[in-house]
Amino acid sequence: MTALSRAAVLGSPVRHSLSPILHRTAYAAMSLTAWHYEAVECDEAGLPALLAGLGPEWAGLSLTMPLKRAVLPLLDTVTPLAVATGGANTVVLRGGTRHGDNTDVYGIVTALREAGIRAPASAAVLGGGATAASSLAALKELGLDRAVLVVRDPARARDTAEAAERVGVALAVRTFGQVEEALGVELVVSTLPSGAADVHAAALARVPALFDVVYSPWPTAAAVAVAAAGGVVVGGFPMLLHQAVRQVEMMTGRSDVPVEAMRAAGEAELLRRSAARTG
Repeated sequence: MTALSRAAVLGSPVRHSLSPILHRTAYAAMSLTAWHYEAVECDEAGLPALLAGLGPEWAGLSLTMPLKRAVLPLLDTVTPLAVATGGANTVVLRGGTRHGDNTDVYGIVTALREAGIRAPASAAVLGGGATAASSLAALKELGLDRAVLVVRDPARARDTAEAAERVGVALAVRTFGQVEEALGVELVVSTLPSGAADVHAAALARVPALFDVVYSPWPTAAAVAVAAAGGVVVGGFPMLLHQAVRQVEMMTGRSDVPVEAMRAAGEAELLRRSAARTG
C-alpha cells in the first residue's frame, strides 16, 4: 500500500487560493494517487503550533500572506535566495527537518520570459512587501542592478530595501505622490493588492510593459490601460502557476510536472470564478 503524502497551502485569508487546484491537477496527471493537498487557514500566531503538529506524512507547505517572513525563524535550513529576499513561500519537509525556499522568484522570471520580457533596460516596483522583494530578485536575474521602488511610506519599506541590497539591486525609493516620475521605465511590476493600482491606470498606460501580480479579478484597470495602449501585460496567474510547478518538483522529487495541465485547470477555475461574480 502506498504511503499517504500530504501538502497544503497556509495563509490568512486562504479560502480563495488557487494552489489546491494546481497541485491536485499535478498529482492526478502524475498518478500520485496517495498525495493530498489542502488549504489551511493559518495566521502568524498559529504558525509555530501548526508546524510543530505536523506528522511524518507531511511532504511540504506552500505559504502565502502573511507567513512568508514569519516562517524563517521556524525553519531548520533556508536557501540563500530565501534569506536574501527575506521570505520563504515553500517549506519542504524531510526526515523531521523543515527546509525553506523561495519559488516566487522562479515564478516571476519564468512568467516574464514566457511573455517575451527577457532583459528590461529599466524597471519600477510598486509596493514594498514580500512579493516586491522577490520581484527585485527576479529583476536582478533578468540583468538589472538598479530599480525604482514606489511605496506609500519609505520607512515601512525597510525590509524590502534591505532585501534589495542583499540581492544586489540599487534602489531609488519614491512615494506614490511621485509615481508619475517613477514610471519612465521599460517595465513596471505592481505587487499591490487587487484594485490598489487602478487609480494609477492612466499613468501606467504609457509604460511599455506591466507585470501585475493580481490574478483575480482579472484584468485589472491598470492591465486594461496598458494593453489598450499597445503595451505588454503579464498577469499574476503565470507567476502563480510556475512557482507552483517548482513547488511540486521540490515536494515530490519528480521533474515530470504537467505544466500545461496545471495551466488549463487554473485558467478554467479563474473563468468559473469570473462567471460566478458576474452571473
